[in-house]
Amino acid sequence: MKTILITGCSSGYGLETARHFLARQWNVVATMRTPRQDALPRSDALRILPLDVTDEGSIADAIEATGPIDVLVNNAGIGVVGAFEATPMAHIRKVFETNTLGVMAMTQAVIPQMRERRSGMIVNVTSSATLAPMPLAAAYTASKQAIEGFTGSLAHELQHFNVRAKLVEPGYAPTTRFAQNTSVRVEDLIPQAYADFAAPIFQAFAQPAATTKETDVAEAVWNAVHDTTGRLRFPAGADALALFHAA
Repeated sequence: MKTILITGCSSGYGLETARHFLARQWNVVATMRTPRQDALPRSDALRILPLDVTDEGSIADAIEATGPIDVLVNNAGIGVVGAFEATPMAHIRKVFETNTLGVMAMTQAVIPQMRERRSGMIVNVTSSATLAPMPLAAAYTASKQAIEGFTGSLAHELQHFNVRAKLVEPGYAPTTRFAQNTSVRVEDLIPQAYADFAAPIFQAFAQPAATTKETDVAEAVWNAVHDTTGRLRFPAGADALALFHAA
């Protein structure tokens, strides 16, 4: 049985991906900032560990507790929606600490063991916003776009050691707590000058033409993990697929 470590499993894509691999006889290490032992069904193949991707000590502890890792899925992330000019720089740094530097830190921590074994897979979950940047998400898009370039370069760098790197690009999922998992309220980030501009955008968020299901992302991760070609990008969800083919 192979072992997969997934970050950000308390809800959403990470939780569903953990369920998906657990149901297919993988050893699953589901990590969360605050572990919830009831988040997933009890199984001898499951471990739930604490992990803060912005804390190097927490990363080291989780990697050591896991042991050999066949697949790392960097899923943990935070979102922010609002006018860029009204988004505090402190919060922008927080977004990059988790979405960009956290992914890089986790990746750097697992590369040595994968390189030595000459086997392994790193899957980075980004966003369809990298395919078609949307308004009111400049900082978030930038944090995910950085990981797109990082992963593409990394894939070339690691192929010599038979270690692969892939991207999963989810579309918009209304069930994902995109902007609720931060300390900044959305309404604080929409100055009055942007109100008329923002209104139809938020209406579109509320009634999207197409959406992404959490199972779509879990299946895309599964497909990425089992892909043996040089393919880099795996869009997930009807809306992401439409953007991918239109790009």
